[in-house]
Amino acid sequence: MKKLPLVCLIAAALSPVLASAHEAGDFIVRGGSITVRPNENSDKVLGSAAIGSLRVDNNTQLGFTLGYMVTDNFGVELLGATPFEHKVSLSGNAIGGDIGSIKHLPPSLMAQWYFGSKEDALRPYLGVGVNYTMFFSEKFNDNGKSAGLSNLSLKDSWGVAAQAGLDYNLDENWLLNASVWWMDIDTEAKFKVAGVEEKVDVRVDPVGFMFGVGYRF
Repeated sequence: MKKLPLVCLIAAALSPVLASAHEAGDFIVRGGSITVRPNENSDKVLGSAAIGSLRVDNNTQLGFTLGYMVTDNFGVELLGATPFEHKVSLSGNAIGGDIGSIKHLPPSLMAQWYFGSKEDALRPYLGVGVNYTMFFSEKFNDNGKSAGLSNLSLKDSWGVAAQAGLDYNLDENWLLNASVWWMDIDTEAKFKVAGVEEKVDVRVDPVGFMFGVGYRF
């Protein structure tokens, strides 16, 4: 009989933690590492297979999100990050190595559905929304300039975004998070080849992987 009060005390101590996990009115801030892996494809530069299409490499930055639980299962979230910087190259063999670099910011606004209930420690979720990608600091390096390339610029992009994620609640405030993002990013690259302007349609469509921690209040 002496064990019963102890069990009741433990249950009472745990119940506030479980009851406050991902419920209506909560704000959730998440931060961590986010790696962007472009699945790029573009028209061939000057229509030449020897020059090829534009290629963009991976990059990792600090990502952060701010979410709000409208109900116990429905939320909205805004994604931000420090600027991503990608090296640009060409898929053909006429010009080897990196030819330049670009930077971008991809803020995304998502509507999310959280599975399970507010008492669950694990809360998987799916989201869909809109992405706006701003390109800046586009430039050719010495290798690109020596090949006659100049005046690089990329058009900003609007597109659909989707995500799948998982929160693991450590206590009533702290959580661990892992999520995968996909963004529809279509842009137009403008540049000059030996003084002649060239326009190339580019589909970036990156997948992002984010791992971090979160705080709920």
